[in-house]
Amino acid sequence: MEQHNTKCNRSGNLQNKRVIILGGSSGIGLAVAESAAGMGADVVIASSNPERVQKAVRVVGDRAAGHVLDVSDEQAIKRFFETIDHFDHLVFTAGDALSLNELATADLQKARQAFELRYWAVATAAKYGSPHIRNGGSIVLTTGSAGRRPQKGWIFAASVCGSVEALTRALAVELAPIRVNAVCPGVVRTDLWQKMSDEAREEFYRSVGGQMLVGRVGEVEDIAQTYLYLMQEGYSTGQTVVVDGGTMLV
Repeated sequence: MEQHNTKCNRSGNLQNKRVIILGGSSGIGLAVAESAAGMGADVVIASSNPERVQKAVRVVGDRAAGHVLDVSDEQAIKRFFETIDHFDHLVFTAGDALSLNELATADLQKARQAFELRYWAVATAAKYGSPHIRNGGSIVLTTGSAGRRPQKGWIFAASVCGSVEALTRALAVELAPIRVNAVCPGVVRTDLWQKMSDEAREEFYRSVGGQMLVGRVGEVEDIAQTYLYLMQEGYSTGQTVVVDGGTMLV
């Protein structure tokens, strides 16, 4: 019987791996960068805000490099990956603050912009980034629980999240053997909710967290562990891993 080396296609740990994080200057992306660097990876943080990129690099430390990148600009993304050259894992966590409205009062232009950043930028990054991913590497995308359990007023947020889940499965087929997966967080303390007042945001966290099975909303460190898992484990592809504190069950 033919013997197979079961370790040949596993990405293993992140020691000396190169991880590109688009949207890594804050929130979940920054938490992923810190955790990956802590496991020995060299991380490249790319985001549109120069000051936040510089601050993120200082926070992560010597294993981090920063690049200013507008992920809505196709040619900028193409040049970025040509400059970066080869790497092991691509993580996409870029996103803007949510604007939630019912359909009757929704600004459709803003809804289109949300798709530009959260869907088309992802597809563009996969197009230009995947040729530079080394053997055994992966792509980890970001969606959200709105796509699986939308609330009133979440029509476009739900649509974007559902589209990214479908894109994840399609890219896994298209780009094989590169593994493509996604993380689906529930409500997490990030800048995603920054358009709310401080008081309204904290009340939102208390209200939502109190309904969750774990009794709280998520922290970025909770969610970052799932990205690390998907980069390392080497066998899953086309999957969306839900990390929501039990949101789907209540």
